[in-house]
Amino acid sequence: MGALIDLNLIKSAPINDTYFPYFAVENCITEEGQSLPEEFPDLTKGGSYPSDMPGLSENIKNLISEIESEEMQKVLSEKFKINLDDVEIITTLRGYSRLKDGQIHTDSKTKLLTMLLYLNESWEENTGLLRMLKNNNDLEDYIEELPATLGSLVVFKVTENCWHGFHPFEGKRLSLQMNYIKKESASQHKIRHGLSSFIKKLFK
Repeated sequence: MGALIDLNLIKSAPINDTYFPYFAVENCITEEGQSLPEEFPDLTKGGSYPSDMPGLSENIKNLISEIESEEMQKVLSEKFKINLDDVEIITTLRGYSRLKDGQIHTDSKTKLLTMLLYLNESWEENTGLLRMLKNNNDLEDYIEELPATLGSLVVFKVTENCWHGFHPFEGKRLSLQMNYIKKESASQHKIRHGLSSFIKKLFK
């Protein structure tokens, strides 16, 4: 089976560092990955789910392996000129957006890089579209608005001003989030996501 992600597209994408370093691409999923939206787990509650959750299809597992691969790590290290040798990688799945989601924020300082990969087959809504922002108080003052369709991907360096968010949307919204975490902080993230998933299962 061929690759699910077009790594050359990612390699060639220019970094935008006017406000904070990031890049975005569209349609980075290859022909082999066009069934991914149908294979994504049916997550009917909000929040993040660990990448080792049971029941994932082989395609979804392979996609996670590709974004966590040494090759991807090398590409992103070179693009952002950042040392990623001593990190842990944490990937989570999100399948349902709540109205409280999308508030303007930066990621925690324990993270070095964040990748968001959208896996919705289509997106007809005006809300729920991620915006890379110029400040922390105005969703309309944005650098770029990203599609939420299959293969839309953004990677940004976690800085004090890496503001992002989206207008509230409730409903199915499929994405993977991958983070390079400072090794000394990784256990906190694993405990939080693992406990969150466990609690959700109790209330299903």
